Amino acid sequence: MNKQLLHVSVAALVLLAALIVSTTYWQTWAVGDLADRQDNSIQLITRLTVDRGKILAGGRVLAANVKHRKHGLTIFTRRYPSGSLAPQVIGYATEAGTSTGLEQSLDDYLTGANTNLTNTFKEELHRLGNQTVHGDNVILTLRPAVQALALQQLAGRCGAVVALDAKTGAVLAMASSPTYDANLIEQPKGYAKVLKIKGSCGDSSALVNNATAGLYPPGSTFKMVTAAAALDSGAYTPSSIFNDPGYCIEYGQHVSNAGNPDQNGPEAFGNVTLAQGFEHSINSVFCNVGKHIGGEKILEYAKRFGFYSLPPLDLPPSASQASGLYKNGKLWTPKNNFAIDSGRLAFGQFNMLATPLQMALVAATIADKGMQPKPYLVQKIVAADGSTVAKTSPQMLGRVIKPQTAAELNQMMQLVVQGGTAATVGFPPNLDVAGKTGTAELGLGSVYDAWFVCFAPANNPRFVVAVVVEKQPNGFGASVSAPIAKAILEKLLGT
Repeated sequence: MNKQLLHVSVAALVLLAALIVSTTYWQTWAVGDLADRQDNSIQLITRLTVDRGKILAGGRVLAANVKHRKHGLTIFTRRYPSGSLAPQVIGYATEAGTSTGLEQSLDDYLTGANTNLTNTFKEELHRLGNQTVHGDNVILTLRPAVQALALQQLAGRCGAVVALDAKTGAVLAMASSPTYDANLIEQPKGYAKVLKIKGSCGDSSALVNNATAGLYPPGSTFKMVTAAAALDSGAYTPSSIFNDPGYCIEYGQHVSNAGNPDQNGPEAFGNVTLAQGFEHSINSVFCNVGKHIGGEKILEYAKRFGFYSLPPLDLPPSASQASGLYKNGKLWTPKNNFAIDSGRLAFGQFNMLATPLQMALVAATIADKGMQPKPYLVQKIVAADGSTVAKTSPQMLGRVIKPQTAAELNQMMQLVVQGGTAATVGFPPNLDVAGKTGTAELGLGSVYDAWFVCFAPANNPRFVVAVVVEKQPNGFGASVSAPIAKAILEKLLGT
């Protein structure tokens, strides 16, 4: 063969090989990267031609579509008939492809990309035939009437309400205030308007789900965790005796009991049991418990309850925060007891921050005899033809505390309502409520974060409610948050 011809042949083979490799790469390995690009106009057009599935709760449509004809195409844009009812949970899906909340985490189902085999085959045929692709509908566990009541009770004040089915972990209400109308997002300057909504506290974003991402000092509601550690470890019993002079001494300084709205100055109870210390939320009792068992033991039990981990919920991870000790805005794990103010940690101060969902799960674990239910928002997913694609089966995350410990805590929480810090709320006896108040110090004088966490009926728990209201003047948990929980329980129990 002519030498020059040989060189030409070799060059042609190299070019052919390069073409094959290049074609294979773009058609096989790189196709996913191309499809995933947010700015890919073909992908955006394809998404707009999908009849996105509805999101419903209690028969009420929370997210649906509006059909348009544009440039010869049938396209669908999102609308939210319930407006400001649960936008932080539902999220939003825009024409530009941005999504948040359940619209983001359930996108594959809502666009029909993650469904059963029969429906997948049907939808692929639709795609090939240029017919409309129908996404799956999502049915939530939320009860719209309870959700609306929670927002009404918050009355524009910054905070959150979480209501769970005690036996299954189903989320019945997840209200976050301030709230916003999700339909604003796609309107001209609508997103800017949403950003300006700050609520009564002046610094809370309406876009943040305070129930899952709002971090608050839990105050005395954290005594549920400390008491669990004290009882479950065998260090104390409910009848263990303490002397309360109105304070405990921590690092050479007096740590006073909380003030009482019915008297001047800190309370002093004298000789009391651990159960009475819990009932009347005596800080000195829990300060001494913390000093004895140590901060590491308290944090060990906090982690058993789910602190330091994101809750396993249907929402995207970015919509939640882990509860725990925080330093400089970041989750912090101390190296040893010497790095922890164990006395203050024991009653929910000292850098401890928690979400309302986390505190609801603490109460749910006590209600469920020491087993923690897995929280969930999605009841089931249904294809456009009505067939069930997926259904949530309630499950337990595991044992946190012994059944005896849970029973003892249940009794102590009943005392809180019957004759303790929540006795003035006026819970009807037939509600049979077990609860814990919390008045979290913020370093703002008499302005507090007010908490109440509870379940009912105490002897056969069906519902769990956690309430936090931010930055309330003289914001005692019993006077600010417990009445909200009372209204929610009355609604749930039909009283």
